[in-house]
Amino acid sequence: MSQSEFGSRSLKSEPLCVAAFEVAGEIMAMGQSPWRNRRIGYITGGRFEGARLKGDILPGGGNWSESGEGPDGAAIGAFDARSVWKTDDGALIYVTYSGRTLIPPDVGAAFRDPAQPDVDPSRYLIRIAPVFETADPRYLWLNAVMSIGCGERTTTGINHFIYAIT
Repeated sequence: MSQSEFGSRSLKSEPLCVAAFEVAGEIMAMGQSPWRNRRIGYITGGRFEGARLKGDILPGGGNWSESGEGPDGAAIGAFDARSVWKTDDGALIYVTYSGRTLIPPDVGAAFRDPAQPDVDPSRYLIRIAPVFETADPRYLWLNAVMSIGCGERTTTGINHFIYAIT
């Protein structure tokens, strides 16, 4: 299929929210198994804010990641994260997402060290595909939202900039 066959079939996006996840304690490094190098992080809280939804990220979620090494030495990762969000007006939203990371070798050590100041997000890639689920009538529209986003590491966790695909 050529590029011209796409015609007017383009995707547009609009900002949905920014989610600031807090991750406390050390990442549990499971080590290199025969299949992958797995790590597990515990989400201890956070906050999300957007034009149509605002609230807290509840403690108890997690991020299960696995990684390997590309031919250029870059760390290439995939992750599965799950968390529960509570809006300021009391609605519960279950959020799951998969994602990919690409951390170049010259950024790796600083990226993995939580004591390092924020690492310039233009030097690595974090991409996510969140899915929302809620039973609250005020937020049923979220169940139909297709979303994507990008992330940036902070000294306390990670920020995700989430966009609804329209």
